[in-house]
Amino acid sequence: MADIKTRDAVKGTIKTLDKAVVAGERMKSAYAKTKDKAEQGYYAEENSPTEYAADKVSHASGRIRDEGIHQFNKQGQKNAQITRENIGKAKDKIADFKAKRAKKAAEQKTMRNKAGQNAMRTIRQDGLQEIQGTASRPAVSAAPVKTETPQTAANSLIKTRQQGKRTIKTTARNAEKTVKTTAKGTVKATEKGVKTAKATSKTAIKTTEQTAKAAQKTAKASAKAAQKAAQTAKVTAKATAEATKATVKATIAAVRAIIAGTKALISALIAGGWIAIVIILIVVLLGCAVSLFGGGSDSTSYTPVSAEVEAYTPLIQKYAKQYGIPEYVELIKAVMMQESGGKGSDPMQAAEGSFNKKYPHEPNGIKDPEYSIECGVQELKAALVSAEVENPIDMERIKLALQGYNFGNGYISWAKTNYGGYSYASAVEFSAMQAQRLGWEKYGDTQYPAHVLRYYPYGRAFTSGGNQAIVEVALTQLGNEGGQPYWSWYGFGGRVEWCACFTSWCADQCGYLESGIIPKFSLCSDGVNWFKGKGQWQDKNYEPQAGDLIFFDWGSDGSIDHVGIVEKCENGTVYTVEGNSGDACKQQSYPVGSGSIYGYGCPNY
Repeated sequence: MADIKTRDAVKGTIKTLDKAVVAGERMKSAYAKTKDKAEQGYYAEENSPTEYAADKVSHASGRIRDEGIHQFNKQGQKNAQITRENIGKAKDKIADFKAKRAKKAAEQKTMRNKAGQNAMRTIRQDGLQEIQGTASRPAVSAAPVKTETPQTAANSLIKTRQQGKRTIKTTARNAEKTVKTTAKGTVKATEKGVKTAKATSKTAIKTTEQTAKAAQKTAKASAKAAQKAAQTAKVTAKATAEATKATVKATIAAVRAIIAGTKALISALIAGGWIAIVIILIVVLLGCAVSLFGGGSDSTSYTPVSAEVEAYTPLIQKYAKQYGIPEYVELIKAVMMQESGGKGSDPMQAAEGSFNKKYPHEPNGIKDPEYSIECGVQELKAALVSAEVENPIDMERIKLALQGYNFGNGYISWAKTNYGGYSYASAVEFSAMQAQRLGWEKYGDTQYPAHVLRYYPYGRAFTSGGNQAIVEVALTQLGNEGGQPYWSWYGFGGRVEWCACFTSWCADQCGYLESGIIPKFSLCSDGVNWFKGKGQWQDKNYEPQAGDLIFFDWGSDGSIDHVGIVEKCENGTVYTVEGNSGDACKQQSYPVGSGSIYGYGCPNY
């Protein structure tokens, strides 16, 4: 708009100067010629150089503008929708601008025409007066007017026209520059839009490719999983077949071991008379029946010793006879099985015992298997004597002797004095006491007798199952309040509802967490889900056994609120040991099928 106004102002100025020149020429000419030339000058100005130059600028501006629009349309084809919208807006603005400009030009033209007419009228009047005055004056005084005034007016006109040309050129350059800048900006914006569209397309293609690759990987993984499942099924089938064979072999081995043990017993007890022999035979046969057919619980099953242990039978028999305990060959083999499985240079783990005189007193210190057996037999004999074991089926005293073999014979005299003999509770207490005294984290194996006796081919029928051990541990904790030893052992930094922590702690003391017989849990619902998942769950109407875990639902709303350990079940009453019962360890009792009982977890001891 500023350029257009400037151009119009220059045009007006040039026209006014042209009129002044024409007036001077009229004064030089006759009145008639002056009148005609003035009229011709007036009408000629419509086609003057100034108008031509202005038209040229307008044409150039229009051409540049058209070229910019052409480039805009050319680039805009790659982003059609955005270009159409921009063109539409541009057209509206251009149309509005043109309408305003045309209106303004019309107004300015009207004003110029009026000004020109007024100026022409004035010039004509002035010219007429000048001519009349010249005619009445002498010729001498009129000459300077005729020669100097036109030249001065002409020079002024030339300068003014030159300035006008420069102004027109400047205006043209500015207009061209403006159009180019606008066109360039438009083209850049269009190119940027095109690049954005390309980037979006590339991203979409890349995403599609990644999705296809992911789908391909998933398909491969599914195929691989199916293949792996098939292989697992084959392995499982093979393992099942091998397990079946192993079971048959184990049964045969058990029978052979029992027969061998029976022969040894008969030989050892022949001096005791036929009545003793008959009693022993009955016991052995009972043990044989339990080993072969089971006694309703895994606690009465028999696990044969390994082939490595069996290979040492001649040496075991040699030193058992040499040290006066030939009837305990099977017990010695069971001890070796628990200690090493018959492997290593110290299969009886006797290096730290008092009978080792040749090797360092440290774990696996003995480097001669036969010497290890000789030392181990002497250690076991000393324990059997200290525990006052009467025969190979004197299980309660054998337990005391075995725990003494593991802890050291000092335990035997201590247990007799404090407990009157062996009990699991005494083993736990002695272990804790020794660990504290020595600054150790753990001392010995509190379940050593049970661990050894699973390899003993007879006498298992006279031992209480592993389910009793957790009851004995729980009973030693009666009266403990606050539950700090249990929830802190579990890993909590402050007090929580600790009934499940207590149950897990008791199981850990028995080695049941490590063996996977009972889970470690702090939420009662987790314990229930574990037993249900193992198929070891009974509802509230079940008559439980010692060692079962009892879960409670106080509000009968299906929410598991509490857990305890079954001590026993007699005459329709369930007796329990519970942690966090009034924030203490207490004994409780409930009728079988009580509405407060949710159900029972039955560990496979």
